[in-house]
Order: sequence, then structure tokens, then C-alpha cells
Amino acid sequence: MSLPVGADGGEPVRPGQSRIWGCSVLYRIFIAEDDGVIAGAVRRHLESWGYQVACAQKFDAVLAEFVDFDPQLVLLDISLPFFNGYHWCQEIRKISKVPILFLTSASDNMNLVMTMQMGGDDLLAKPFDLQVLSAKVQAMLRRAYDFAAAPALLTCGEAALNPANGTVTVRGQRVELTRNEGKLLQLLLEKKGRIVSRDAMMTTLWESDSFVDENTLSVNVNRLRRKLEAAGLPDFIRTKKGAGYLVEEREV
Repeated sequence: MSLPVGADGGEPVRPGQSRIWGCSVLYRIFIAEDDGVIAGAVRRHLESWGYQVACAQKFDAVLAEFVDFDPQLVLLDISLPFFNGYHWCQEIRKISKVPILFLTSASDNMNLVMTMQMGGDDLLAKPFDLQVLSAKVQAMLRRAYDFAAAPALLTCGEAALNPANGTVTVRGQRVELTRNEGKLLQLLLEKKGRIVSRDAMMTTLWESDSFVDENTLSVNVNRLRRKLEAAGLPDFIRTKKGAGYLVEEREV
């Protein structure tokens, strides 16, 4: 496998690494999967890509092991002993915004909705191809840990989005957004006054729309709309049937 040379001209950077100020940073991935065969296969595959991987050992203490390992990404099975993955996702969200990819044997709409509502970032149905998994992992890490300069505030009427910390302020009220919600709102505000297609939104969120269920996008848009409405911005994001979504220019 040919590896790209670091931007600073140093040693090659593996997919599981990033180079910051000339130093190689190794991404850590935490796996909470009670099927030892699946957990082992995923671990070996990700380690072959250069990631540092740890698997949960005590399924009644997943949060404690997460804190000890301090990962940059979590792979979380829904069906776990003691407490399910939704429970642990909520516990992790109380202390961290780390990307969470749910693994599930049932990819029905209910699980998809629950995944988004509990704070997950994406879902992958079993059985899955390990190459698809690593593609999702790489895309999620690129989105989450982009070390480029932070963009300026994006405004529209009384709404002001800070892309650097994923918050939108409305009339002095600060609203916390998930990573996906922040990316969606950022894209819509950057293109305000123009219709943004669903394909463009999926490409922005997931790098490629190849492995994305359109329902995942709908869930994220609807959740963002509810937060904006609760902050006093009803109908802020408009749907253009068959075309996409639109945020229109607004006067303060």
C-alpha cells in the first residue's frame, strides 16, 4: 500500500494518522461490540490501516473504558449486554462530541431515527464490507478533525452560525448543534438564496453519497429544523420539492 508523504515533506502519513506542525498524530478508535469475531476482525482491519484500536472488555463499564482510552472515534453496537448502545451513546454525549458510528444487524428506519436522536453520527448495517467500514471511518475522521483555519461566522437574519464550535446564536440564545447539523446549516448558509440539492448535502456530510441512506439526511434536517424552531426560527429551512433545501436572505 503506497502512503502519501506528509504536507511538511516528512515521513509518509498513514490513513490512521494526521500530521500537525510536523508531528504524526495517531487516531484512536474505540470499539464496543460484544461479538468477539466481529470485534476482532474490525480491530485487525483498522490496525492494518494504521489506527490505534481498543475493544471494550467490560460491557457494564463502557463509559469508563471510553474515558481511559480517550478515542477520536467510537464504533458502537446497538445490542450489547447490560445496557444497549443507545444508552452508552447518551452517556458519551454528556462528556464528548467524538464521532460515533453505530453498528447494527437491523438497519430499519426506526433504528436509523433512534441513532440520530441519541446523538450518533452514522449507522452501518451488518454484515458489512470492511472496506466500506474503513471508508466511513476515514470520512468521519476527516470531517471531525479538519485542522484548517476556522471559518468566519455565517449569518442570516437573526441567526449566526459559528462553524468552529458548532453553535448557532438566535437573539442571544445559543443552540448546540451536532456535527452533522452544523455541517448542514453551514452549507445552507454559505449558499443562502440558492437551492441546495440533497445529493450536494449528502456529499458534504459523508464525502460521497455511495453508502448513505437518504433517510439519514432527512432525519438530520428534521432534527435541525426542530432546534431552530425551538429557538424562534420556524420555517428557516424551506423544502423545494424534488429540488432540495433553501435558506432565504432575511433582514434583521
